[in-house]
Amino acid sequence: MEDSRKYWVALNLVLAECLREAKKIVEHFPNLADAFKARRGEFIALGIEKERAEALTSSKLLDRASREIEKLERKGYCILTVEDVNYPEYLRETFDPPFVLYCAGKVEALKGPAVSVVGARKPSPYGRAVAEKLARELASRGIVVVSGLARGIDSIAHWGALEGGKTVAVLGSGLGNIYPRENRRLFEKIIERGAVISEFPAKSRPLGFHFPIRNRIISGLSLALVVVEATRRSGSLISARMALEQNREVMAVPGNITSDLSQGTNWLIKTGAKLIECWEDVAEELPSPLKEELLSQKKEEKKRPISLNPREEKVFSLLKPDSLAHIDELIEGSDLSVSEVLSILLNLELKGLIVQRPGKYFQRRL
Repeated sequence: MEDSRKYWVALNLVLAECLREAKKIVEHFPNLADAFKARRGEFIALGIEKERAEALTSSKLLDRASREIEKLERKGYCILTVEDVNYPEYLRETFDPPFVLYCAGKVEALKGPAVSVVGARKPSPYGRAVAEKLARELASRGIVVVSGLARGIDSIAHWGALEGGKTVAVLGSGLGNIYPRENRRLFEKIIERGAVISEFPAKSRPLGFHFPIRNRIISGLSLALVVVEATRRSGSLISARMALEQNREVMAVPGNITSDLSQGTNWLIKTGAKLIECWEDVAEELPSPLKEELLSQKKEEKKRPISLNPREEKVFSLLKPDSLAHIDELIEGSDLSVSEVLSILLNLELKGLIVQRPGKYFQRRL
């Protein structure tokens, strides 16, 4: 097993960004070890670019691969190759699965039924609220929420899922180069219960073309893909196209027709994507018996009413689920003191009714 991984990692070190060339080598050498006995000319004859052919025949490549494996294992990470029994089956079935997955966290998170949630990098308050709610409610019912650890909807989906269950993040960089940097804390939280994966070697930088490549993994791991806010030129539409090519369900959350952030999602709905308003809409499109199992949970759920005192009611009534309210607005609108409003907001947050956003803005939870 160790020797086999060494060859796969060696191939990945050279060709992680060149999927077509890697596929040619794998098809030409049924026993991958034989590829590392081949001459440069044989690789060039297969259509491998000259510089990469030289790298594949380097006497130091297998040693580099062994060191890469050792470094990752010292961090407690694991390496899954397409031959591995723990490799995600749903991803393996796609047209171009990654030959190597580097994984931080719980490998078993890659085996659960999954739905991906993706969207805009700069979402509106409405988009934030919807993504968080959908992810939280799907995860709390045993669905693994998959996204890309990017700013915006991706990060919000991960945080929402962590409130209720498991999530998987797919990077456009290596595990040793978390991007964006401000999501390092989110990365650490995810690997406690879920997993962060990448097909790129550990030190790989977050190059622009990596992200469209990694999108096929996000959709490939999932039974369905949900887009929450996207412009007409959004990368989320690339993910939607890949999901369709992989025969996955594509769904979208409708939005305000005057907003640029709704153009992509509304266009998806017009062209056949299912309109999503709640987790039940997602569940209805999942395969049986998973669909029936999820929808049966709805009958058993009963929300206990949360009681609020008159001052809490006053502040709560000033908050909306689709917009942000600054603390100054709440103080002015409630005619309460600063300390009273801060105390009330803390109580409402502890009761799970509101969320605080950066800059002392607050929002009612959906």
